[in-house]
Amino acid sequence: MGPVSRTPIPDAARRPGRPSYDRDSLLEVAVEVFNERGYDGTSMEDLAQRLRLSKSSIYHHVAGKEELLDLAANRALDALFAVLEDEGEPASTATERLERLVHRSVEVLAAELPYVTVLLRVRGNTPAEQRALLRRREFDHRVAALVSHAAAEGGVRADVDPHLAARLLFGCVNSLVEWYRPDGGLPVATLAGALRAILFDGLRDAAER
Repeated sequence: MGPVSRTPIPDAARRPGRPSYDRDSLLEVAVEVFNERGYDGTSMEDLAQRLRLSKSSIYHHVAGKEELLDLAANRALDALFAVLEDEGEPASTATERLERLVHRSVEVLAAELPYVTVLLRVRGNTPAEQRALLRRREFDHRVAALVSHAAAEGGVRADVDPHLAARLLFGCVNSLVEWYRPDGGLPVATLAGALRAILFDGLRDAAER
């Protein structure tokens, strides 16, 4: 994906009474509708009605709703991969990197909640959804490799399959989209710290406790 365009939609293409949109703000509204109606249940007409724009105005910026899904899913995935690829301190162990990954992934979820929600709800029914799932699987495999390295150094249990451990870890993280709201009074640092402690107390090797 190239850089996001911020070119406003021309005045002549807008319906009366609606402020101009750039691509970012158009995507923000599209993500709201995807989360309300489901991606499959959302049409370009639905988006046009919510935006109070003609469909041709939307096509001025994107090829269609699949491109909007690509943009939304990649925004969430790019943030997660950035955390995964952050090696931290040069002397960090695999276990420390794994714990930091879980903690910071909670921060990503809170910061990009609508986009992560869209990502987690894709089912692979369209090429855009399949692309998102392919990147999710790549992320899962790389987390599993990190779990395996942490087990090899004795930091986490070696009797749990790394792929299973990775899925359980991020199953817990991902479940937060169903109830966590950044404006609900629970600081994200508190949430991330609590989840990190609960998960890793159970996953840590008995010799390390």
